[in-house]
Amino acid sequence: MGLLERCPQLRAGGDVVCAVSGGPDSMALLALATAGGCSVTAVHVDHGLRDGSAAEAALVAAAAQRFGAAFRSERICVGAGPNQEARARAARYAVLGPDALTGHTADDQAETMLLNLLRGAALNGLGGMRPHRHPLLDLRRSQTHELCRVLAIRTVDDPTNRSPVHLRNRVRAELLPLMDELARRDLVPLLVRQAEVWRDDADLLDHLAAALDPTDAKALAAAPLALARRAVRAWLSTEHPPDLATIERVLAVARGERAACETNDGRRISRHHQQLSLDAASPR
Repeated sequence: MGLLERCPQLRAGGDVVCAVSGGPDSMALLALATAGGCSVTAVHVDHGLRDGSAAEAALVAAAAQRFGAAFRSERICVGAGPNQEARARAARYAVLGPDALTGHTADDQAETMLLNLLRGAALNGLGGMRPHRHPLLDLRRSQTHELCRVLAIRTVDDPTNRSPVHLRNRVRAELLPLMDELARRDLVPLLVRQAEVWRDDADLLDHLAAALDPTDAKALAAAPLALARRAVRAWLSTEHPPDLATIERVLAVARGERAACETNDGRRISRHHQQLSLDAASPR
């Protein structure tokens, strides 16, 4: 089966925005999306974190022209400090828009699942990335690299992808190879399938939790814990979901174990006559 046949989203046509850094995965995404008949806008985001970004943008622009795609370049500023990688990712998605496609592969999915496991993520995190923004999740990294070689696509070699400073790189270079060695098999397909199972389980729980009124303290206290937690998470979610400690405090209020509590972003939950209310954070 050809690579494009394994990416049905790219054969649907229509207008798509592709995040193209210049690396082999995103360049393969650009090539496959245009081959699938999509009207593509390739967007290169310069994070301002290393030298050579102008040359990388020019490389992406040339590839976009070759494949008949539109091109635009965006620059974002990410200051030094903690969680720089996460902050850069958030800023990148802010300029790309909510529907931009990325070139993440099955290998990235396996790494994401293991990263989330190491961070203590719940079921949603263990489900990894959802396919609607990641059309190459059925492909392996080796296949995107080979496609670029066959099509003679010049690509960017990002040295930060090998830096042990970033946990993802250590998962890729150390943890996954060790797991493969211990299991005596390539574990990426198994991990990807397991992530899909967990996504399906998470979707079912979300569907069931949607029927639960999180402001009804009596119903919330009586509900199965997994559903109660999900109902509270959905109720309190803004840009970022509440942490588990916040959810447990809210459930304690619902059970009558405490009169009120604060969320991790400063909002206040209180209980009056079996009803929970959510008040905005107090100005400081």
